[in-house]
Amino acid sequence: MNIRSADTREQETRSDRRKRRNREALLAAGHQVMAGKGIDAATMAEIAELADVGAGTVYNYFASKDHLAMCVMERVMDLMAQRIEAVTNTFDDPGQVYAFGVRNVMKAATTDHRWRWLLRRSEVIADAMYRVMGPYAIRDIRNAVNAGRYRTEDPDLAWRMATHAIVGFSLAVCDRKIDIDQMNDAVVNLLGMVGVSPEEAWEIALRPCPELPSE
Repeated sequence: MNIRSADTREQETRSDRRKRRNREALLAAGHQVMAGKGIDAATMAEIAELADVGAGTVYNYFASKDHLAMCVMERVMDLMAQRIEAVTNTFDDPGQVYAFGVRNVMKAATTDHRWRWLLRRSEVIADAMYRVMGPYAIRDIRNAVNAGRYRTEDPDLAWRMATHAIVGFSLAVCDRKIDIDQMNDAVVNLLGMVGVSPEEAWEIALRPCPELPSE
C-alpha cells in the first residue's frame, strides 16, 4: 500500500468504509457469479445475496448489471495482467514478454464467456484493455525496445492500436470468420506493429507457451 492510499484510508469516515466494503464485496461476488454461470445468466439479486447486502443496495453502487459487469471485467483484466506477469517474470528474452501477453489475452477473449460477452461492445472492451492492461503492456514494449528487440517510437500508440486488433481478431474467431489456428499469425502481425521482422516474429510466436496460473 502506498502512502497516499494509507492517508486516504485514515481520512475515511465510518460511512466511507462501509461503502467501500460494500462495493468491494459486490465486485467480488459479481466476479464469482459471472465466472461460474456467465454474465447474461447472472442476476443482481444473487450477486447481492452472495455479497450479503440488500438487493436494492446494489444500485447505489452500480447503475445496471452491464455497469457491474464492466467493472468486474476490468477486475478480470487486471488479474490477467498479473497472472501473465507471474509467468513472464521467468522469461530471459524481453521480446517474448509482450508476445506471450497478447496471445493470452486473445486466448481468453475467444474462450472465456465473460470476455466473449464484452466483445460485442468492441469500443468499450478496447478502451478498457488500453486503460487497465496498458501499464503492463506499454512497460513490456518499452523494455523490449530498450533491449533492442522491438523498434517503435511510441509504445503507447502501439498498444492502443493493438487493443483494437486483438478485439477484431477475437470477434472474428467467435463469429467463425477465421479459425483459432490463426492465433500464431495474429501474434506475428501484432509483433510486426512494434517493429519485429517476420522471421523474428515467427520464431517468437512458435516458442512453447506456458500455462497461466489460475484466476
